[in-house]
Amino acid sequence: MPLTGGDIRLETSHDGRVANLTLANGRFNIVTMEMRRLMAERFAEIDADPDVAVVVIRGEGEHFTSGGDIAGFMEVEPFDLTDLGQDVTAPARSPKPVITAVDGYCFGVGFELALATDIRLATSRTEFALPEMRLGMMPGSGGTQRLARLIGLSRAKYHVLTAERISAEQALAWGLIATVSDDAEALEREVERVVGTLLGYSPVALRTAMEVLDRGVDAPLATGVELERKSYAMLRATHDFAEGVAAFGEKRKPTFEGR
Repeated sequence: MPLTGGDIRLETSHDGRVANLTLANGRFNIVTMEMRRLMAERFAEIDADPDVAVVVIRGEGEHFTSGGDIAGFMEVEPFDLTDLGQDVTAPARSPKPVITAVDGYCFGVGFELALATDIRLATSRTEFALPEMRLGMMPGSGGTQRLARLIGLSRAKYHVLTAERISAEQALAWGLIATVSDDAEALEREVERVVGTLLGYSPVALRTAMEVLDRGVDAPLATGVELERKSYAMLRATHDFAEGVAAFGEKRKPTFEGR
């Protein structure tokens, strides 16, 4: 049955501080309806774990994912598709920084999943696309809205309407991804570098900065600046900020506790 199959493996590293999610479903990691549900379940578990500070999402093998299980959509009633985007967009609601490590194809729902994360890292051979128009359909898991906010309405319309692919080089120039690595091994080194950086920072400061960025970007500038100022003042009262100031004065590495 096309709706089932595949897995979203959850493993931890760095003494439990990093949650690693891996899309696993054959050569192209086709995302089934079951895998969509699993993504939401995995994030519910991750978000409830106080030890996890950073999340990394990868695809098993040579491609991140070629997209969703097309045949499976015909087995779902139209009304049931209205909540389609809630599961794979769980990363956008997580209070923890989520990194996507993308190699190879990142199409359809895979692209929408990546767009819902905080930091996207890729290889030079990575290609992004929302190919739904080729099927007489359109993106349904946040792709139109998040892509337009990241690269602008005109570019988003072009790539949604034509289904044309976006190269890693173009994605970097447009700010869709943060870095481009030469190959999969170099990508893993880059992931480790970014993870190491984030693990060295205050979890409460990271979470607050993410909230200000996510909420402020869609608000009027004055509202966003007000949110920033009040969040800055709130962080002034945290243990981590006091520790950061003390460590700076004492020329030592701070020990942040997330409070």
